[in-house]
Amino acid sequence: MNRKKFIQQSAIITGAGIVLPGFTTLSKGSNILGANDTINIGAIGINGMGWSDTKALLKIPGVSLVAICDVDQNVLEKRKAEMAEKNINVKTYSDYRKLLDDKDIDAVIIGSPDHWHALMMIHASQAGKHVYCEKPIGNSIGECRAMVAAQEHYGNVVQVGQWQRSQKHFQDALSYIATGVLGPIRTVKVWCYQGWMRPASIVANSSPPKGVDYNSWLGPAPLKPFNASRFHFHFRWFWDYAGGLMTDWGVHLLDYALLGMQASLPKSIVGLGGKFAYPNLAEETPDTLTTLYEFDKFNLVWDSAMGIDNGSYGRDHGIAFIGNNATLILNRGGWEVIEESISKNKVAKPLVKPTDNGLDQHAINFVEAMRSNDPLKVNCSIQQGAHVATVAQMGNISYRSGGKLYWDATKNEFTDSKINSEYLTNNYHNGYSLPLI
Repeated sequence: MNRKKFIQQSAIITGAGIVLPGFTTLSKGSNILGANDTINIGAIGINGMGWSDTKALLKIPGVSLVAICDVDQNVLEKRKAEMAEKNINVKTYSDYRKLLDDKDIDAVIIGSPDHWHALMMIHASQAGKHVYCEKPIGNSIGECRAMVAAQEHYGNVVQVGQWQRSQKHFQDALSYIATGVLGPIRTVKVWCYQGWMRPASIVANSSPPKGVDYNSWLGPAPLKPFNASRFHFHFRWFWDYAGGLMTDWGVHLLDYALLGMQASLPKSIVGLGGKFAYPNLAEETPDTLTTLYEFDKFNLVWDSAMGIDNGSYGRDHGIAFIGNNATLILNRGGWEVIEESISKNKVAKPLVKPTDNGLDQHAINFVEAMRSNDPLKVNCSIQQGAHVATVAQMGNISYRSGGKLYWDATKNEFTDSKINSEYLTNNYHNGYSLPLI
């Protein structure tokens, strides 16, 4: 999308923005790291995957953790103590903007709840930092577009945390699909059945735990009383902060479905589901969701369920490319090919198991891209992360709006102007606004 079109479609998210003291606009490629330079990283949001990402980067020679940031002082002190046990002294921040002002930091990890990703990534880019941003990159299609515009303007290296793009068996499965031996692929099924993921019980509003800066945790989200069922891990099940399983796991799995089919954006989308399994627990996102995406020559089906593991083909998650000759099934446990009984091509393939650690490989790829000062060398760019996040958001928007939606590829928006107005981007609150680059 060109800059004029971006401005037209992003008018709803314009505004004064947040002006951060000490931030300067840097020229493209200004943060150059030589082969022997130590890469100093700072981590923002260190309670979950942000910390896993940090530990993966610290396995790489020449990478040093110099600062950590979290709005929960309890988490901050816990991580600081963990580093002290390894004789690593880190600076601590409760305000990510102050961490970004730290001139010693070359790159930042963003592991905050989803509703903070866009602001933190854009501000980090403005501050001249390279960025490793957890998925999904944005909590709306508008946020995704703003993040892409920021990276393209500032020219920093940005890796999105869709680490399966760096894992060999996933790449090998795509190479096999590209040979065409499966025959024409008519349907791609993507499923995510997660037995360990259940909503929290409904509890009364309360004061935030001691040490938690709740207003900073909310940030641009609507101001609401603190409730333990919406906090930390369970933020995933509330629209203000995230998009449920569709965005949490969907960006991993839908990503490979789109890659395997070399697909862009669907023509139509319909999402059906609800709180079928846990109607009395605390969640807004559906615990059961089926979404059908229409492409030119195939259909893509998303199927998710919380609290149960018995998904398609006896797996709790996966992607199935269903061709005339055979079906290729791919997930984190490996890939295999099941041949159609009428096929004479002998393309059946037993399970090929993983041989590497995808997260570790993704971290290595990020470091290599930074040392080359080349944003194109990352295995999951912000543009690629935005693509799959947009497809996932489309499914959620169809479910939330209660109808079948059609996408206008020429205008890069839904054909229904009311849907665009209500759902294309999220409103910001509490004095925050999304910077327009």
